[in-house]
Amino acid sequence: MKRKNLYVALICLSLLSLNTSAQNRTYEGPNKMNTWSITGYGGITKFFGDLTEYNGFKRGDNEKLTGGWGLSINKQLSPIFGVQIVGFNGRLQGSKAGHISSLSNHEYNATFNSPSFVQVSLDGTANLNRLLFGYKKLRRWKVDAHLGWGIIYYHTDVDYINVTTGEEKSFSTNTDASSKTAGEWERNGSTYTREWVMPVGLSVHYELTPRFDLGLDYTHNFVNTEKLDATVGGLSDYSTQQGIWTFQKGESGNDAYGIATIALTYKLGKNAVMAKKGKYDAGSGRYHLRWANPQSLIPIPYNPTMEDADSIAKANMPKPVDPRLYTDSDGDGVADLFDKEPNTPIGSIVSGGGVAMDLDKIIRDAIKNNLPKDECEALFSNIEFDTDKAIIRNPSKETLSKVVELLNMRTNCRIVLVGHTDARASDAYNVSLSRRRVDAAKRFLIRAGITDPSRIIIEHYGEYRPIAENTTVEGLQSNRRVEIKILPNNTIRSTYPAGFRP
Repeated sequence: MKRKNLYVALICLSLLSLNTSAQNRTYEGPNKMNTWSITGYGGITKFFGDLTEYNGFKRGDNEKLTGGWGLSINKQLSPIFGVQIVGFNGRLQGSKAGHISSLSNHEYNATFNSPSFVQVSLDGTANLNRLLFGYKKLRRWKVDAHLGWGIIYYHTDVDYINVTTGEEKSFSTNTDASSKTAGEWERNGSTYTREWVMPVGLSVHYELTPRFDLGLDYTHNFVNTEKLDATVGGLSDYSTQQGIWTFQKGESGNDAYGIATIALTYKLGKNAVMAKKGKYDAGSGRYHLRWANPQSLIPIPYNPTMEDADSIAKANMPKPVDPRLYTDSDGDGVADLFDKEPNTPIGSIVSGGGVAMDLDKIIRDAIKNNLPKDECEALFSNIEFDTDKAIIRNPSKETLSKVVELLNMRTNCRIVLVGHTDARASDAYNVSLSRRRVDAAKRFLIRAGITDPSRIIIEHYGEYRPIAENTTVEGLQSNRRVEIKILPNNTIRSTYPAGFRP
């Protein structure tokens, strides 16, 4: 009994240790899923072999109802396939009247009892209802077929009556001179017989809660021996002990036993949830791979209709831009939206608000006061160019000369030159042309004697900032320009949102 208790303890310890390690194991699919579980079994056992009556389906006269219990650690590999380590401990019994020994021709009434067998096996499982019916039918039912291979330890007690002689005795394989293995019993003192076993079974489970499943299981265990009942057909004689301790192949098949149990499964893992009416929500928690198909957790892509797309586009459409923001009707360099004097004469020098200013008076006042003002006047003006030319016209040279005189008086000011073109060329060419125009204006300012040329900032935009339509001669002429802006030195950023600046 000591060795049997040791094996049972080892099975229980392995289940407990794996329970702890399985808590954080998840299915690494599109969504995290729990995959481990533990099942407890309890039910009845039935022996099938030489010492059974009525083909093994009815108990003999001295045969009592026997049972067993077990535990398994289950790992679901996919929604269909899984593996499990199963351990069983139970009792087997069988009885037969009129057993004839072919060795002595004696008739026996015999009963065998295997009071405590221990079996451990590794089984593979396949979910049949998912294979046959898919994932939408029988959602909360799980029908598994399982097949495995393992080892069984047992010993056998036999009580017999020799009907021919009237002798009544018993014997046991659990003695100091017992066997080590089935097949050839070596009688080396081992108390338990060891043999291979192949379990085959079918289980039906129902998902009760996110944590528990309840089911029924039947497993038929094919044992690789004829001596589970210490009887090898007619080749065994109990009185003389012939054919019992030496292995001989009898006319009967190998022994087997069945175990029908109620199974209660506890599903391991974090944040356990279960589907509701076939609906899955991956954000609510972790489903168990025993029941859920990972593909069901992936939301169906939304394919909008034309009406949906049109509605979404209208809802996200930006508000219309005020056309006055990019229109300069009088060509003074100030957009109509901010122009306080929208009809200034062509060629006027204006303030930042679009109000015409007398540049000569500003320069005279600066010279008269003999000191630069604390702040610069915001002056704007345009220099226009001929088509595809970067040559400054004479009227514009006079304006630039006055600007140089003003800047030399007010060293706290800087000048910004912004180049533009009309739309009668490619984008790349127009950007290059606008750059040549601001470079020409900058060279003129330097030659005209401006102190500290680093105060000259240039920007160029090609055709991207028109102030008039490019469909008329007048509009084309207005767009071929270099804007002049006189600003304080502390105005670091350009008034344009973006542009080409060297």
